Amino acid sequence: MSINAKLMSVATAVPPHVIEQRDVAMAAHHGFAARFQDFERLARVFASSGIARRYAVRPLEWYFQPLGWPERNAAYLDGACDLFHDAASRALHDAGVCAFDVDTVVTVSSTGIATPSLEARVAGRIGFRPGVERVPLFGLGCAGGVMGLSVASRLARSRPGTIVLLVVVELCTLAFRLDKLTKENIVATALFGDGAAACVLKAGDAGIAEVEMDGQHTWPDTLDIMGWNVDPQGFGVIFDRAIPPFAEANIAPAIESILDRGGLKIADIDRFACHPGGAKVINALERALSLEQGALDHERAVLSDYGNMSAPTALFVLDRLIRKGLPRRTLVTAMGPGFSTCCVSLKSAA
Repeated sequence: MSINAKLMSVATAVPPHVIEQRDVAMAAHHGFAARFQDFERLARVFASSGIARRYAVRPLEWYFQPLGWPERNAAYLDGACDLFHDAASRALHDAGVCAFDVDTVVTVSSTGIATPSLEARVAGRIGFRPGVERVPLFGLGCAGGVMGLSVASRLARSRPGTIVLLVVVELCTLAFRLDKLTKENIVATALFGDGAAACVLKAGDAGIAEVEMDGQHTWPDTLDIMGWNVDPQGFGVIFDRAIPPFAEANIAPAIESILDRGGLKIADIDRFACHPGGAKVINALERALSLEQGALDHERAVLSDYGNMSAPTALFVLDRLIRKGLPRRTLVTAMGPGFSTCCVSLKSAA
């Protein structure tokens, strides 16, 4: 009989620079208003986003100078390694294990290029042993945290007793672009922040929760909804279709299909832990999942305090739920490029 993976800890980390939303809005006005005729109309997103502040790997003024791909990726390598170390160290401490004990490291990141990948770059600093197995995952975008949790839990389950460390790092602010006079770029400037989260998983021991089941769904012909364009200046965000109405129309049947594979129904879920992509996305998810308005309160709080950090954000929500006390069954879910959704069902150990 197979043994399900247990979630032993969840930890989060943010970079040192706090950027208040009002300051970003003012800087964006100085950077775009004189060059972009539609800026004032689009700038309302800074107030309607539900975001009060965000964290960034560089001070605000750094982003409003000429930057190319080399400068952006150098900032990624520097900031991502620091955040990886901070989040991983906290998760390992909370789980009562040291880095040398880790058997497998799953690293999720899609906001920069690191070859060797991040876990190799911090191996000596954090103390991984030479025989640690490395599993870097790229291109998952906002769904990456939940997909990484799915992959890490399967790896832990396949080899009971081994320790799997998941680290999710995204530096979305490095995609802020002065040269892109588009609606998508203004929205990205209003939404995105930087952050990291880490989890320790192990099959066979007691933990915070058991990973009960997981699954993914990718909608056909949806590559244009979300992603990156790459050019000499760096990554440029793709938002070619409105995500909130797509989520409202399509997310419930997809989640029902995923749950059905594990013998569950939406009515069996006590709490959804959703990636808060934006205020409108949260509202759409509540309607789609027939939740009371305001039910996704931790999602709104995380969005307000940190913005949309892409992949780690759902794990920030999970961390808050754990601190408040997990209900019997929690479904962690996120949407991302593909266009896809991923779900992981956690059964509380309490």
